[in-house]
Amino acid sequence: MTNVSSLRGIYAIVDQDAGADPIAIAEAALRAGVGIVQYRAKSGAVPGVARALRELTRRADAAFIVNDDWRAALQYDADGVHLGPGDPGFDDVPGVRRALGGRIVGLSCGTVEEARTAAEGGADYAGVGPVFATASKPDAGAPLGLAGLAEIAAATTLPVAAIGGIGLASIAGVRASGVAMAAVISALAGAADPRAAAAELVAAWNGRVAEVRR
Repeated sequence: MTNVSSLRGIYAIVDQDAGADPIAIAEAALRAGVGIVQYRAKSGAVPGVARALRELTRRADAAFIVNDDWRAALQYDADGVHLGPGDPGFDDVPGVRRALGGRIVGLSCGTVEEARTAAEGGADYAGVGPVFATASKPDAGAPLGLAGLAEIAAATTLPVAAIGGIGLASIAGVRASGVAMAAVISALAGAADPRAAAAELVAAWNGRVAEVRR
């Protein structure tokens, strides 16, 4: 089972309902060195897709996180679940943890107070955003900006996964804010070459130039 301390770097979110093939995007990201893949499926996990993502991430020694549904995380042997307001278990992290055993529990947060509450409630990491305006989640709220992101990251003991409108041009600034992870969706799903895009993001996070082997 993935350890929380290994949650670092680029965090790829593949969306079942976004039009791009989630398996292909995940495979491209993993081949480029991404170490965390989240499966988002607002209309419900597709069993074949979830199982394929679990197998891909296992082979790559990467973390597999399921969004919204802790029961699906258990069903597909994911390394953890990410919950937002309104998701079953969001307000009962201890109960979710009892059900999931040693699996990771991440919570969405948009303020200092929410991040602190997540830590006090026993979450393993905080997903903080939106950092910038994003089309991937229209109801995400007003952008925090890098200053707002840094404020929340400094106020919580939890590792922070920044999310919302993050791309290659902003990745250095996001990392400099003190977060542990940068979650990306459109930066991969909307790229002509998702593997190259993922490699550039990984390289930028690590402060080097991408070398993409085809």
